[in-house]
Amino acid sequence: MHSKLVAPMLREYGDLARQMMFQYLPEREPRRWLYDLVADYPRRGGRAFRPSLCVATARAFGRPIEDALRSAAAIEILHNALLVHDDIEDGSVRRRGKPTLHVQEGMAMALNAGDALLLLSLRPLLDNWRILGPGVTLRILEETERMGRETAEGQAIELGWRRDNSLDVGEPDYLEMVLKKTCWLGMIHPSRVGALIGAGEGLDLEPFIGFGFLLGAAFQIQDDLLNLAGDEDDYGKELDGDIHEGKRTIMLIRLMERSSDDDRERLTSVLRRPREERTAEDVRWIRASMERHGCIDYAREMAHGLAGAAQHEFERIFAGLPSSRDRDFIGELPVWVIERA
Repeated sequence: MHSKLVAPMLREYGDLARQMMFQYLPEREPRRWLYDLVADYPRRGGRAFRPSLCVATARAFGRPIEDALRSAAAIEILHNALLVHDDIEDGSVRRRGKPTLHVQEGMAMALNAGDALLLLSLRPLLDNWRILGPGVTLRILEETERMGRETAEGQAIELGWRRDNSLDVGEPDYLEMVLKKTCWLGMIHPSRVGALIGAGEGLDLEPFIGFGFLLGAAFQIQDDLLNLAGDEDDYGKELDGDIHEGKRTIMLIRLMERSSDDDRERLTSVLRRPREERTAEDVRWIRASMERHGCIDYAREMAHGLAGAAQHEFERIFAGLPSSRDRDFIGELPVWVIERA
């Protein structure tokens, strides 16, 4: 099976969500020092996966596109805000094929622009009450608060591992971190918000946690794999950047488990050093060690297994809904997260 709907629908729904998003990004002074920076990452594009999932879920439950666009725009604004902050926290130098905002504009200006984006994401959610009414609007705000908390906790866990050079991180720890950092914002939140818009307050939203976790974990592991083996122009970030940053990916966790005592000692020494002191030779050695110990193949198999489980959860949640293009789009996402380059 190959995904046929995902790419065109990401373009279609992504364009609509971006049009709505730019209505909420002010064009006023101080442009040079704030609002041009606020619009920088949104103008660079991206796949718009998160807002598209929100719109498609609302549509699958029978709601018109227009009713979901403000929530979708808010999700995209918030996502861009967190990218600005993540790039600073990770010391990243490339985002969507260009220098990261803090490299381009300086740390202080980038932080302020990221803060502004976070606050600007609230306005479309507040405007929801005109279409969705106060009950659903409040529920979406509550969902947003929970997602923000889960995301911050996941980011803190990953940053803490790197700061403290935690070497006892296992697969369950990694998956818990991914649940919080990646899955809540990327998959769980958009689908739960879309379902709220489409079906109202009476729908049980708990099944979307399992679906979003499995889909998001497959997505994250595939993203980690692309960081090692993708095309830099398509990927939009520096290749092997995760190794430079010392991120605890499935491949690194597996390597720590499979290495000899001497190699584990060398790996520990490399990870203990700050990013700027890790050499290109260090990165090449870690990359080659991952290949030698089958860590990359192991992660690829794990991603495929998670995607298959996500497909099963999709059937459980959406099987009772009428056949539609939107339902089929969501059903193809587990395949797409594995296929994407």
